[in-house]
Amino acid sequence: MLAVSLISYIDRNTLALLAPAILRETGLSGEQYGFIISAFSIAYMLANPVWGKILDRAGLRRGMTVAVSCWTVASVAHAFAGGLWSFGAARAALGFGEGATFPGGLRTVVQTLPEDRRGRGLAVAYSGGSLGAVVTPLVVTPIFLRWGWRGAFWFTGLMGLAWLGLWSVVSKRPEIRQARQVRPAAEAATPGPRLRDRQLWAYICAYALGALPLGFVLYSASLYLSHPLGRSQAFIGKVLWIPPLGWEMGYFVWGWLTDRGLRKGGSRRAGLRRMLGWCAVLNLAFAATPLVKGTVPVLVLMFLAMFAASGFLVLSVAYANSVYTADHAGLIAGVGAGSWSAAVAVVMPLFGRLFDVHAYAAAFWIATALPMCGFVGWLALSRESGMLARKP
Repeated sequence: MLAVSLISYIDRNTLALLAPAILRETGLSGEQYGFIISAFSIAYMLANPVWGKILDRAGLRRGMTVAVSCWTVASVAHAFAGGLWSFGAARAALGFGEGATFPGGLRTVVQTLPEDRRGRGLAVAYSGGSLGAVVTPLVVTPIFLRWGWRGAFWFTGLMGLAWLGLWSVVSKRPEIRQARQVRPAAEAATPGPRLRDRQLWAYICAYALGALPLGFVLYSASLYLSHPLGRSQAFIGKVLWIPPLGWEMGYFVWGWLTDRGLRKGGSRRAGLRRMLGWCAVLNLAFAATPLVKGTVPVLVLMFLAMFAASGFLVLSVAYANSVYTADHAGLIAGVGAGSWSAAVAVVMPLFGRLFDVHAYAAAFWIATALPMCGFVGWLALSRESGMLARKP
């Protein structure tokens, strides 16, 4: 699961990394680039709960094989794109396939690990995404310099094929082959998430809005370093691994803190409230990004923003897992990732437009305000959530 989330983020970050070069060659504007990102995000939003339901019912082995096969073809299709519609279509197909990534990760965690190790297990499964964002500039930039941006997308397709070969072996394990866990009758009857549930909307607020700076940094950092800071594509490829390193480190720090809180006992909501509050406060520093001079402080602030955003991801999933049973893990992960993608789809064209008119401060202030809104929304909606005691 770490490997598949790593590949999925290399696939999606290749476009973000090479955006300055691709936009120059194709004549696309920042706003059009934002709509291309939205095409991915909308498809990803719709596909996440669909794949979550499929994986919960049909099982990991078949579901992940079909999903990765779909997105591998879509990734290679980018090499043949040249304009808004072709990039948008390829991006939407990629988003649909990659919708299985995090439902598959959480589904694997709850099927294979005891409760007090699931925070760290989630960190491992999900951290491939942040690791992919770290390694993309280091791996893809040399390929771009040698074979151009189209060659980079051929490379991402080869990685998908390699994972399918690995999965054909690993997925033979019995706990992966089974379609569903065998649950006690009382737990199996517990309803899954419903739209009228306050706790579901609390989860969505914390996940979608709290983690939104991940999307902003992933898709806009290269443009910010290129335009107002005047950095070359080659230089961007050498340093753009730094912000996602905060995301990668955050998964393990917040995952460890979550498991530690479970072992200590006490009020789970109080512990989550305290840690989510830390994330919200830490993220406030991100608003200073357009005010600082130089590449290093900008990268440091992006690093901190991604570190805080990863906390929102881990802690919101821990909250949802305390409300719903393990049989709904894939759907829960799908709802979270889908809601995040919906938020990204809405704001990325706005951020692209603000970048086109050089209103960088407004873009960063909006990206800073949304996680605080997510934290406040979680506080209000989770107050009467009636959280269930999780069963081993």
